[in-house]
Amino acid sequence: MARRTHRTARPSRSPQARRTAAVPAGCPCGSGAGYAGCCGRFHRGEASAPTAEALMRSRYAAYAVGDAGHLLRTWDPATRPAVLDLDDGPRWTGLEILDTTEGSAFHQRGTVTFRASYAEAGRPGALVERSTFRRVDGAWVYVDGTFPEDAGDGGR
Repeated sequence: MARRTHRTARPSRSPQARRTAAVPAGCPCGSGAGYAGCCGRFHRGEASAPTAEALMRSRYAAYAVGDAGHLLRTWDPATRPAVLDLDDGPRWTGLEILDTTEGSAFHQRGTVTFRASYAEAGRPGALVERSTFRRVDGAWVYVDGTFPEDAGDGGR
């Protein structure tokens, strides 16, 4: 979900206030598990994502609950933006994993292709992205994303 990276910072509620107000019972990543035991533990820093897909799911959930801190912490230092503004963005409504390559405990790199559904200004839409991940000091981080040509509108 790379397209949310180049916005400028504006005064807003603190990340903690946004998280507290937006924490759902079920995890936004679509795993079927509760948020606290699923992506919530990654957002709180209690665990690190064991695979590239788990990190991708936790990053999607972070967009859904407005946790810019988790997004920045899990972004490759070489490609991380200085600021990330999630205000006025779309409301993320669903995640579908389309493909993964590598990205397990035995790999140093991996990709995850996904479709993220959203609503913006009352209209539904979807973003299709192929995200690239790598390990930095043993932890998975998001490097960047591309928008596959066969995704129809090229992403969002």
